[in-house]
Amino acid sequence: MKRNFNEWLNTFKSSICDYSYYVDFEKVYGNIEKIKVELNILNSLIGSKNIEYDFEKLINEYPQVLKCVPILLAVRGREIFAIDGDGEYLFNFYKPNYNINEYIIFMHKTGLFGLISNHIINNLVDYVTGVEVGLDSNGRKNRGGHLMENLVEDHLIKAGLVKGETYFKEMKLSAIERKWNIDLSGISNQGKAEKRFDFVVKKDKTIYAIETNFYTGGGSKLNETARSYKTIALEAKEIDGFAFVWFTDGADGWKSARHNLEETFDVLENMYCIADLENGIVDKLF
Repeated sequence: MKRNFNEWLNTFKSSICDYSYYVDFEKVYGNIEKIKVELNILNSLIGSKNIEYDFEKLINEYPQVLKCVPILLAVRGREIFAIDGDGEYLFNFYKPNYNINEYIIFMHKTGLFGLISNHIINNLVDYVTGVEVGLDSNGRKNRGGHLMENLVEDHLIKAGLVKGETYFKEMKLSAIERKWNIDLSGISNQGKAEKRFDFVVKKDKTIYAIETNFYTGGGSKLNETARSYKTIALEAKEIDGFAFVWFTDGADGWKSARHNLEETFDVLENMYCIADLENGIVDKLF
């Protein structure tokens, strides 16, 4: 029975963020641990009444604490560029390339001396932990990109499939051709395009090539993806023993690109969303 596209689209979810999506605390703690000793040494400057003198003395005794300075400004890296009317500088905090007076000026102009000497904070380890949490939020896009992939893989495993035996992850067209002696030149533009699928499942006499994605917002990328997968769907129909499967979702994204999605829906039999996964489509397919 032919499925109704509008009813199917209305089952799409707005988000699939899991608990680990927001902050990778393991990574945060690991980054802190690398400089914890140096941060605790810098703590001796908190509330200093003579911050320039104390800073210079500290750097002379423990020059390694300089490497902590960039993260105090929420910067990852060994160098920081700065320019004003007094000139331009590229400060290196692992291999000092200016005299201590230039670094003192840097600490003043960036506001770090004020933060430390005025006792705005009580502990630099706690402060940097907050900075690391903030910086880690930039990694949400990368983590989000794998959420749908992880969700589909969970369902493959629940269906009894075994990685490396009955399902394979991130497999290129050329690898599929070699492993199962199948000609996929109709998809690869006669070998000129090296497509990689998120998963590949071998079931009986059919090879299922699977793509997964979830979109939280609109944009031209969605239309390009829908058109591209429509082409693959049509090309796959001409190859015996090969099927293309697409798991996608994201109400906030696809409702703005529904027409392109519907065009693909009309020609791709194996096109599913999270609701389909929850209703056992993987068991039915494989």
